[in-house]
Amino acid sequence: MNNQLAFVLNAHMPFVRHVEYDRFLEEDWLFEAMNECYLPILRMMNGLMNEGIKFQLTFSLSPTLCAMLTDKLLQERFVGYLNLHIELGNKEFERIKVSGDEKALRTLELYRSNLAMNLEDFENLYKRNILEGFKQLSELGYLELITTAATHAFLPAYESKPVAVNAQVETGVMSHAYNFASQPSGFWLPECGYYQGLEKYLKSSGINWMHLAAQSLILSDPYVKRGNYAPIQCRNGVYGFARDYSLTSLVWSNTTGYPCDKDYREFYRDIGYDLPLDYIRPYIHEPDVRVFTGFKYYAITGKTDQKILYDPDKAAAKVRLHAKNFVYNVRQKGLLLDSILDIDPVYTLSFDCELFGHWWYEGVSWLENVIRECSVADDMSLITPSNYLEQGYDAQVMEPSFSSWGEGGFSGVWIDNSTNAWIYRHTFEAIKNMEELAVRFSQQASLKQRLLNQAARETLLLMASDWPFMIHNRTAASFAQETLSSHIKNLNLVYNSMCKNAVNTEWLVKAEKRNNIFKYIDYNIFNPEHLS
Repeated sequence: MNNQLAFVLNAHMPFVRHVEYDRFLEEDWLFEAMNECYLPILRMMNGLMNEGIKFQLTFSLSPTLCAMLTDKLLQERFVGYLNLHIELGNKEFERIKVSGDEKALRTLELYRSNLAMNLEDFENLYKRNILEGFKQLSELGYLELITTAATHAFLPAYESKPVAVNAQVETGVMSHAYNFASQPSGFWLPECGYYQGLEKYLKSSGINWMHLAAQSLILSDPYVKRGNYAPIQCRNGVYGFARDYSLTSLVWSNTTGYPCDKDYREFYRDIGYDLPLDYIRPYIHEPDVRVFTGFKYYAITGKTDQKILYDPDKAAAKVRLHAKNFVYNVRQKGLLLDSILDIDPVYTLSFDCELFGHWWYEGVSWLENVIRECSVADDMSLITPSNYLEQGYDAQVMEPSFSSWGEGGFSGVWIDNSTNAWIYRHTFEAIKNMEELAVRFSQQASLKQRLLNQAARETLLLMASDWPFMIHNRTAASFAQETLSSHIKNLNLVYNSMCKNAVNTEWLVKAEKRNNIFKYIDYNIFNPEHLS
C-alpha cells in the first residue's frame, strides 16, 4: 500500500494597511508571519530542493495576503520591521552576554540568524516580493498553488446572497490569475465552510476541487464509502478532499498536539511583556503598547508561571521524534485501511500555514523532517490533490453536508448570537445596496466607475471572516469593530453620492490609496445579471 499525504497549507492574513500612520500595530500581524513563517518555510523548501529531495505540497495564498505581500508601502515597512528587530537583537546580545546565560544566548543567535537571512532573502533573492518564491517552486513542480475567497469570507453565512458568494469566488480566482498568471485548479473554502450548492460557483469559475472539513461527509447523501481517504465528486463534477481529523489532530490539538510538548518554545513569554518599559520602549508601539517582539527564551515547561529556559538541542531532538511518530501513525492507519479500501488512501492534511514557525516555533523544522522521512519511505509519498486526481480513480458521486472546521463543526464561531451575529444585519444591507448600485448604474465610466469599483472593494472587505472571528474570540475585537464601521461608512458614502449624481474626487483618491486591493475589480460583478 502507498500512503499518499496531501499537505494543504492555508496562508491568510486580513487586509490591514494604514497609510495615515508611520507604524500601525495590526500591520505587525503580517510582518510576524513573514518573518517567522513565510520566509523560513520558503528557505526550508528551497534547501530541500537544492539537496535533490522531491516533495509536493499545496499552498492556498489568500487574495488579501497576496495584495499585502506585493504592496510597496508594506514591503518598505517590513524592511523597517526587520531592521528594528535586528537592532533589538544586538541590544539583547549585550544584555544576555553580561548575564552569562549560555542557553538564552544560543536561542538569541537563532533569532538573529533568522532575521539576517530573512532580510537577505527578502531584499536580494525575492526583490521584496516573496510571492515569486512560491511561484518558482510551483513552476518547478514542488507546489500546487490554489486560491480562496476574495477576503476569506465565511461563505455559508451568505448562502442567501448568491451574487456576493459568486463575487467572493470569482474575485479570488481573478486574484490568483493576476498574481501567478495561471488558473487555479483548487479552492480553499474559508474556515472549510461548505453548504450544499456552493460548488456551482466554483465550477463556473473553473475550479476543479475544493477542500472540506472532516465531518462534511458524515451526513452526506448518499453514505460515503471510502470515508475521508479518497476524494468525493459533487454532482456537477467538482471534487472534494475532506480533511483527515485524526492525523491533523496530532499537530493541531491545543491540548495533546505536538506543539504542546514541554520542550518546545513557549509562545506567550516574550521580552515585549517581560522587560522594563525603559528598555523595550523603542521596539513596541506608542503609547507604551506592549507587543510580541519574537524574542522568547522559555520552554513551555507546563501549566506554570515558572518556566525553564528553552533548550534548542532538546527541541530539535523532539522535532525528529515527533516527525517519526507522525509517519508511524500514518503507516499504522494504512495497515488498518489495507483490508478495507479498494484503493491507496490519500490523507488530506490541512493547516493554517502560520502554525508553522509563528505559533509553533519548531513547526517548519517538523515539516522538513516529515518530508525527509517520506522521501526515503517506500510506502509513503507526498502528493497534491490535482496530481492525485490525475491518477484517474473513480470517485464516489455525492453531496457533502453543511460543515466547517470551527468549534462544533458548523457556524457557531462566525455566527454567534452572543458576540457577532449583529454583523450580518449590516453586511446584508451593504450587499443589497451594492447590488442596487450595480443595477442602477451599470457600465459607468471614468470617476463614477472608479467610485463604484471602490464600493465593490469595501463590500468584499466587509465580508471577511476575520472580523466575526476576532469578535467571537475577543481578540482585537475593538479593531475588528472599527474596521467594520469604516467599510460600512465608506459604502454609505458611495451610495449617497451616486444617488445624488456626485463624486467627491478628494475622498475617492484617498479611499483608493488606503484600500487599494483588487486593482482589477469590476463592480458589475455585483449585478445579479452577472450570474445568469
